[in-house]
Amino acid sequence: MSTTTSPTSAFTLSHLDALESEAVHIFREVAGEFERPVILFSGGKDSIVMLHLALKAFAPAAIPFSLLHVDTGHNFPEVLEYRDRVVAAHGLRLHVASVQDYIDRGVLRERPDGTRNPLQTVPLTEAIQHHRFDAVFGGGRRDEEKARAKERVFSLRDEFSQWDPRRQRPELWNLYNGRHAPGEHVRVFPLSNWTELDVWQYIAREQIELPSIYFAHQREVFLRGGMWLTAGEWGGPKDGETVEKRQVRYRTVGDMSCTGAVDSDADSIEKVIAEIAASRLTERGATRADDKLSEAAMEDRKREGYF
Repeated sequence: MSTTTSPTSAFTLSHLDALESEAVHIFREVAGEFERPVILFSGGKDSIVMLHLALKAFAPAAIPFSLLHVDTGHNFPEVLEYRDRVVAAHGLRLHVASVQDYIDRGVLRERPDGTRNPLQTVPLTEAIQHHRFDAVFGGGRRDEEKARAKERVFSLRDEFSQWDPRRQRPELWNLYNGRHAPGEHVRVFPLSNWTELDVWQYIAREQIELPSIYFAHQREVFLRGGMWLTAGEWGGPKDGETVEKRQVRYRTVGDMSCTGAVDSDADSIEKVIAEIAASRLTERGATRADDKLSEAAMEDRKREGYF
């Protein structure tokens, strides 16, 4: 039996190499087409991978973009600590748009349920307008939620930062159209074709550090709407909701008021990968209460300017 390697197989990329190559191409394409791009960076795993890819795309030079985080005021402390440490380590410039500032000024009002995720839209869109960002990188993936599955890699937003699915442009042969009128901008999704499992396999391969809450740990939580939520100043728990200590981890991170933990003993990357491979629920479907408000909750927010 011959053991000769086929000439083509020697040049075949693994699926992770192919995804990485596509994302690096997208970053470089944006650098060539736009004047003032910015990367949304929250300290969550998708934005962490996105930043890692940007560092690769322009090494050994510095990233030619700044970072932007919309801080709800209810973020997990572990994630904010990680965010600030990474920014300092790479000498990056971070813009922070604070939801709390808008509440203090009376521009926004607290919701009865305490969640601030829907309140991020105004600070985000005003930060984009104030800094005149013309391309905004986000870590959204098509496998997360059906509204995000409708997005192209380059997603045009009008002068009010609103999204119209009917204005989606074709992206044949990985050709991206960044044309936009004054006041408009483009949301860019380098991880569009990745899955949650791809992200974790890439994290394992690249040995990327993550905030500790992505791995199993003991935490005081209470049950609401079928999800384990962390107690906090945002308004939980309410009467009849009992706090208990459980071993949990987070599949996604966001506003504490609507991001649920899952029971888990996955305290290593290998165990997390095995857990995700066996899961039949998307991370947002399993752990994000704000996406369960209605069948079109995410799409409605996206039309208003949300990511």
